[in-house]
Parts: sequence; structure tokens; C-alpha cells
Amino acid sequence: MESLIKFVQDEFVTRKDLPEFSAGDTITVYYEIKEGAKTRTQFFRGVVLQRRGTGSSETFTIRKMSGTIGVERIFPINLPALQKIEVNKRGKVRRARIFYFRGLTGKKARIKEARRK
Repeated sequence: MESLIKFVQDEFVTRKDLPEFSAGDTITVYYEIKEGAKTRTQFFRGVVLQRRGTGSSETFTIRKMSGTIGVERIFPINLPALQKIEVNKRGKVRRARIFYFRGLTGKKARIKEARRK
């Protein structure tokens, strides 16, 4: 049964060409919003807290600060409204899911930049 689901996902779900990113990276996600008959592009820039799932059901969580309030948003990788993803900064973290980042404020909430190629 699992192989059948994997086969259908590989064959029929279209994969978008997205850059490689992981937890700790700062990315900008551009997505389309429909308001009545009009559509516009909005962006959400923040730190990736986690990537979760595999295949077509994969999602990623982004956190940004809006004033003094933290805002998190979960995006599916296969979201049709997703236009593009830009990687702004590569972060150096030791974990795949950095939920401890929610409790940090000020200078402690900075992530070192990774020296990746």
C-alpha cells in the first residue's frame, strides 16, 4: 500500500524546482493571494524552524518577528500558490527542529551564519 502511494506521488504530483534549505536558514517565500477577482504576490521572510514529512506531503515552518510578536506560518512544499523561495542566509544550527528558538529574545535569538558552498 505504501509503495502504491509513493508511486502515485512520484508520477502525478508535479515537483517545483526549489532551492535547498534547512532549519536555521533565513528564507523569503513568495506566494499568491487571491482577493476577490484580483491576485497579488505577498512574501513572508523568516527563519526556518523545521522541515517535516516526505514527498508531496512535506511542509516547512517559518518564524518571523512582527514588532514584538512572533508569527509562524506552515507552508506545504506543493502549495500551488507558492511562486518562489529565496534563501537569504544559511544558518548554522545543530538540530533539525529548532523549537527552542521560540523562547529566545534579543542577542540570543541570533543564528550564526554557516560557511557552506
